[in-house]
Amino acid sequence: MPRVTGLRSPHARVGRIVHFGRMLDKIRLEAQGSLPEEYRASLGSGKPSFFDGRCCRFLGIAYGELRDRTLKGGCDEELLAWAESRGTPRCDEECVVWNRFMTKLGWRDDRSGSLWEKSSALGLGKGAAETLFEMVDLDEGRPAGASRSWEAPYLSSIIVMGVSGCGKTTIGSGLAEALGWEFLEADSLHPPGNIAKMSAGIALDDVDRTPWLAAVRSGIEARVAAGKRVVAACSALKARYRAALAPDPASCRLIHLHGDFGLISDRIGRRSGHFMKESLLGSQFETLEGPSEALAIDASEAPDVIINRIRKTLGLQ
Repeated sequence: MPRVTGLRSPHARVGRIVHFGRMLDKIRLEAQGSLPEEYRASLGSGKPSFFDGRCCRFLGIAYGELRDRTLKGGCDEELLAWAESRGTPRCDEECVVWNRFMTKLGWRDDRSGSLWEKSSALGLGKGAAETLFEMVDLDEGRPAGASRSWEAPYLSSIIVMGVSGCGKTTIGSGLAEALGWEFLEADSLHPPGNIAKMSAGIALDDVDRTPWLAAVRSGIEARVAAGKRVVAACSALKARYRAALAPDPASCRLIHLHGDFGLISDRIGRRSGHFMKESLLGSQFETLEGPSEALAIDASEAPDVIINRIRKTLGLQ
């Protein structure tokens, strides 16, 4: 099947368990109309042997309730906490056993025949994948075994987003300092033409933003490739901008600082030395497509309160 932007490997963990993040990705992509038809048969808990059904039964929650809660918004960690609070309590050992069971399905068990048949139908060849999870990864263009359930979850980047004046730089730089990560200010990567337009009170369009977003993504990727972890402050107002910045939800989290127009307008009016004009704020609110997958935080909260909440929610204490 095709590699789908925003759909992570089944090996990727959220909290203590595998597959949960992929299940959330499918729910979100289906709601957006971005999930290919061939993936729809695996949605939900209608077929007990499918991964979604197994995951929901392990957590003790109904798939329909999880879907409804996911579409109301929240980051992966918030949704897992919700599921754990409503479902069957699971200790660390139970999660380890379940992860190992799931990641080894198809390896010398009653699913082996099905694995071989499906692998052959996908053109992978018998023996190319030793487990069903590996088959999914190979089919979607990932190297088999590149991500394993027993590895610690690894967030390589956090993007603090929102309209101008919401506090992205203050929160992003403070969070990076608290975590010992690098901080990347996306505004510093605007080409001169963009700065000139905004300084003149002219809103940017998608053509203006395309090279800028590419530069921000390159900045993030260069730091990650060097073994660093990064917090980036970037407006990322539209869904496609966020997809251009961080296509893999397994390695990135979004923090959306939101506030009403009056609060943000007042902040912009009191700051000096920035090329973004107060007159452009209205266009930013019009452009903003609030992300359902982000950790949404009220921008009026004190910076230390916001930073502590981000760290606690994402397990980065």
